[in-house]
Amino acid sequence: MARILIADPIAESAIDEIKGAGHEVVLRNKEEDGPIKDQLQGFDGVVIRSATTISKEVLESVDTLKLVVRAGVGLDNVDLEAAKEQNVTVMNTPEAPTVSVAEMVIAFMFALGRRISNADSSMKDERWEKKKLKGTEVWKKTLGIIGFGRIGFEVAKRARALEMNVLAYDVVNIDEDCKKIGAQRCDLEEVIKNADYLTLHVPLIPQTKGMIGEKELKMMKETAYLINTARGGVVDEKALLKALEEGWIAGAGLDVYENEPPEDWTLIKHPKVIATPHVSSSTKEAQERVGELTVQKVLDGLK
Repeated sequence: MARILIADPIAESAIDEIKGAGHEVVLRNKEEDGPIKDQLQGFDGVVIRSATTISKEVLESVDTLKLVVRAGVGLDNVDLEAAKEQNVTVMNTPEAPTVSVAEMVIAFMFALGRRISNADSSMKDERWEKKKLKGTEVWKKTLGIIGFGRIGFEVAKRARALEMNVLAYDVVNIDEDCKKIGAQRCDLEEVIKNADYLTLHVPLIPQTKGMIGEKELKMMKETAYLINTARGGVVDEKALLKALEEGWIAGAGLDVYENEPPEDWTLIKHPKVIATPHVSSSTKEAQERVGELTVQKVLDGLK
């Protein structure tokens, strides 16, 4: 029997399954339980989401920890080098929210192109602004995808169904996936320059931090839209605000931010921005898949 700490909320059904496999499960209460590094003593595994950070300090202070499972995609809140040094296995569930995030990107494209949030707010203010709200179609437009992994590929599938042209960039070989879906592999600059909609699907690592800054935003078409459902840190928010203010691009759809919740709301409140509070993966179906995959990873990891 292993002891597992559930540091962030996951589905009750997932907790029951871990218990059913004969393991002891403890639910963390952040308000009452003190620092995570103190509470982790004596545990074999910990399940986290985005709220809990497993830092080098935490990993160096634990005694019996063997497994960290991140119920979600990114691993930027786990010090992977320190985990390796401490012989702690780290797993995540990148498969779970793929479809949900891909659908959110398509939703952003329609909302930005058809100015849905502007139209909705004007109607709620009892203003009939039909003439002001001329939109654009996504049909025959070019979608640029930076990061052509699971989510990028699913976005491309949906874009192709809408008869969009798809340009894709990744640091790894994506020729086969591009061929499967009818996308064109391009270099980064070509994708940025030619996209009518530019969507980001990269992890937040030192190589991607701030990868969309002033230089890249100035490359984009003035009529183009930027969509970020990946991690806030991959976009330089000050540069993006400047780009919107000075008309370098037409607008942005943002679900992720450098600080969550944001400390400065200026960018979020900009009239050319549609903003959501990191909910791309927050669907009933995705959360069920996260729970199922978390159980699988916990049990496999303990073996």
